[in-house]
Amino acid sequence: MNIGLFFGSFNPFHVGHKIIASYIRDFTKVQQVWFVVSPQSPMKTKKSLLDQHHRLMIIKMEIEDNVNLDVSDIEFGLPTPNYTIDTLLYLSEKYPNHNFSLIMGDDNLNNITRWKNYEKILENYLIYVYPRKNLDMNIKHKNIHLVKDVPKIEISSSLIRRLISEKKDASYLVPSKSWKYIEEMNFYKK
Repeated sequence: MNIGLFFGSFNPFHVGHKIIASYIRDFTKVQQVWFVVSPQSPMKTKKSLLDQHHRLMIIKMEIEDNVNLDVSDIEFGLPTPNYTIDTLLYLSEKYPNHNFSLIMGDDNLNNITRWKNYEKILENYLIYVYPRKNLDMNIKHKNIHLVKDVPKIEISSSLIRRLISEKKDASYLVPSKSWKYIEEMNFYKK
């Protein structure tokens, strides 16, 4: 099976994540998308990060009825900070019958040369890139595929956190089941 891995903090998961994953699943060779919840990205601080198990649950509740989408806690048991190459190698070993590819925004692709062993990633895995900031991709490779028609979603998790903390309505930016969980648990209100 061809699995597209959508890595992120998902702090919180929002409709943009779901739209991008569904689009990639429907318009590429990816048969299923796994949201890989990262406990700690080497590129981000842990300052305002909701507990990893809650971030996992927010996604799990939303996609539980969708066989094309899944969520993974695979990085919870791996050393932190989590490096993509380590996770890819671990998944490839654990699931030898799956082909894994990456799903990322053009902003992440432009930073890939700062990633641990990025050359191995480029050489061994397909990367599906969606436009996020309409950047010129400064790296070209046979395994990089730009998915141009992905709806451009101008939503960020930081915007959602800010709106919630300011007691403004962010419910339209988060899928309904995820929003219900966030509300019930009073997340991001401080």
